[in-house]
Amino acid sequence: MDFLPRESDIITGQKPSEECAVVGYTGSDAFTTINFSLRALQHRGQESSGIATFDGKIHVTKGMGLVSEVFRGEILPGRIGIGHNRYSTAGSKGVENAGPFVISSSLGYIGISHNGEITNAHDLRERLKEKGYIFYSSSDTEVLLTEIVSEIGKYGIIDGIKKAMLKIKGAYALAILINDVLYALRDPFGFRPLILGKTEGGYIISSESAAIDTVSGEVIRDIAPGELVEIRESGYRSVFTVEHKTAHCMFEYVYFARPDSIIDKREVFDVRYNIGIKLAKENPVDADVVVPVPDSGRSQALGYSVYSNIPYSEGLIKNRYSDRTFILPDQKSRYDAIKIKLNTIKSVINGRRVVLVDDSIVRGNTMRHIINILRKDGATEVHVRVGSPPIIAPCYFGVDMKTSSDFIAGGHTIEEIRKAINADSLGYLTIKGLRESIGMDNLCVGCLTGNYPDEIPQGAKPNYT
Repeated sequence: MDFLPRESDIITGQKPSEECAVVGYTGSDAFTTINFSLRALQHRGQESSGIATFDGKIHVTKGMGLVSEVFRGEILPGRIGIGHNRYSTAGSKGVENAGPFVISSSLGYIGISHNGEITNAHDLRERLKEKGYIFYSSSDTEVLLTEIVSEIGKYGIIDGIKKAMLKIKGAYALAILINDVLYALRDPFGFRPLILGKTEGGYIISSESAAIDTVSGEVIRDIAPGELVEIRESGYRSVFTVEHKTAHCMFEYVYFARPDSIIDKREVFDVRYNIGIKLAKENPVDADVVVPVPDSGRSQALGYSVYSNIPYSEGLIKNRYSDRTFILPDQKSRYDAIKIKLNTIKSVINGRRVVLVDDSIVRGNTMRHIINILRKDGATEVHVRVGSPPIIAPCYFGVDMKTSSDFIAGGHTIEEIRKAINADSLGYLTIKGLRESIGMDNLCVGCLTGNYPDEIPQGAKPNYT
């Protein structure tokens, strides 16, 4: 059995990525606050970044690359704005798909930063084109914005947004800028996080609480599923909350979010630590050292170590400055590439039975190469423990997991996967263990079961293009 590696996976150790980070702010020094917040959320998207501010007219700067690469000494005027970091799961790569998206309408300027994915974007786009709307990108965010603008033009801001929500399917956490007013909107399932905070100079909304901490703010609360919140410098109010059925994305806790973030009242580090404990209960092994796959496996590995009483140690070191654009013509090149990205601490590995803990396995290619490196550098046994259940189905709600052929767990037994990645043993967390570790039942686990919390429109494809 052979699982062919994707070059990007081998080089970056890349897990599935989620579409974006969103930020909105109203108060003093909006641009600087948004800039710092986006830097704190860089892990949620490294493809492009953008900021839009308003001071009577709209100012927009966006470009390809990291936040620090896009904004080099530039400051946009205005006391209100929105920001966006993008990882493309919907639409092609290119600056035309970078957020925020802004439209000039009869009500003035309307801008949106979007985290998530719209499952019926194709149908909405075709209907809007029939009405005469023109699209300049392949992003579902532009479709989302155009639909909202269309309904606002007919019914006004509040009723228009509510009408648009009845037509839009899928995942969306939005920072919406309408002239000098900021709105926060979360889809009725609450797939993606969105958090409201207070700073010394104003109010902020963000994909994660860590960004609010970064600008010395204080978290007020999570935006509720289906809720629209209006935010001004003078204060905020909940405008409405539509009927909803909560289904938070489990991958936020397993992988995406920073461990120091608190999302829907759950601290991410605590969840991952609990996952490690549960993983050790469900999958014990006799070994000498617990080693995490950096960086996202650390919290789980610590929990595993504490419960199992097997010492924890950093046995793999990540090179944070390795090139992201290798050409990989053969197996040796792929092996050399991951050696540039990850290297062992030989005194920890050599002659030891290693428990290797990672947050998830999707395609299995990177894991196989890491195990081979550990064996080459002296590990006598490598026992893999995975802090999420096997991923077997595509995601339609903003995670870059496109087709079942991407998943090593699809159609293969755990024993077959163990052999494919060259491990001595392999153990996954159960879905029951995952729910207990997160501490909530209202989760989206569609990628683990193939059963989704919302109906998927006929003909919809993961990662709309």
